[in-house]
Amino acid sequence: MLTGKVAIVTGGNRGIGRAIALRLARERAQVVIAARDKARLAATADEIAKSGGVVETFAADLREPETPAALARAAVEAFGGIDVVVNNAGATRRGEFLELSETDWADGFALKFFGAVRLVRAAWPYLKERRGAVLNIIGTGGRTPGPLFTIGGSVNGAFLSFTKALADVGIRDGVQVNAINPGYIRTDRLQGWIKSAAAETGGDMAAAEREMVRRSNVVRIGEPEDIANLAAFVLASENRLLQGALIDLDGGLTKTV
Repeated sequence: MLTGKVAIVTGGNRGIGRAIALRLARERAQVVIAARDKARLAATADEIAKSGGVVETFAADLREPETPAALARAAVEAFGGIDVVVNNAGATRRGEFLELSETDWADGFALKFFGAVRLVRAAWPYLKERRGAVLNIIGTGGRTPGPLFTIGGSVNGAFLSFTKALADVGIRDGVQVNAINPGYIRTDRLQGWIKSAAAETGGDMAAAEREMVRRSNVVRIGEPEDIANLAAFVLASENRLLQGALIDLDGGLTKTV
C-alpha cells in the first residue's frame, strides 16, 4: 500500500497515465495528475474521487521550461510534500527520417525527456527528504528503434540512460529510480495504428490486431492496467531493492539481450 504518499503522475488523464493514477489512488496515495486537456483531467479526477481516492489536477503544458517546477510546487502546496514522481507524459512523431522536421525533433525531446528531467530536478529535494521514488514510463523503442521511430528511439534511449544515471544519484540520496518499457499497449494511439492497418485489409479491427500480435510474435496486446499493476509493485515499500531497473513489459516484443 502507498497510504498517505503523495504521487505526481504526468500524462495522467488518459491511457497508461490514467491507469497508473487510478491504481495508485486505490493504493491510498494522494495523487496529482497533470496534462494539458482540462476536460479529460476533470473526468479522470472525478473517477478517482468517486472511488474514494484523493486527487488534485494540474492543467498545463510540461514542454514549457517553467511548468514542471510549478507542478512540483502545486503538489507540495496541496499535500505538503512529494513521495513519488511518475514520468509518463510524452509521445513522439513517427515517420520517414528525411520527412521529420527540426520542430518534430525539438518537440519530441521537449515533453518526454526535458519535461521529465525538469520535474525530477524540481521534486528531488522533496523526494530526498522523504526517501521517495521516481518511475519513468519509457518504451521498448529505446532498446529496439526502427526506421520510422528515429525520434522516439532517440528520446527513449536518452531517457533510459538518464534513468540509469539518476539511479546512482538516488543511491546516494535515498531515492528509488526505475523505469518501465511498455510494448504494444491498448491506448488511443495504438488503436489508431490498428484502425489504419485494418483500413488496408477490409476494415476488420480484430483481424488487424491478431495480425499485429502474430507479426510481432508477442503474447497479446497489453492493457494500460498491466503497466499500472507493475508500477504499483515497483513503488511498493517492500520492493526498494529495485534500483536502476529497466523493466520491459511488452509481451516478448523485445528480442534483444
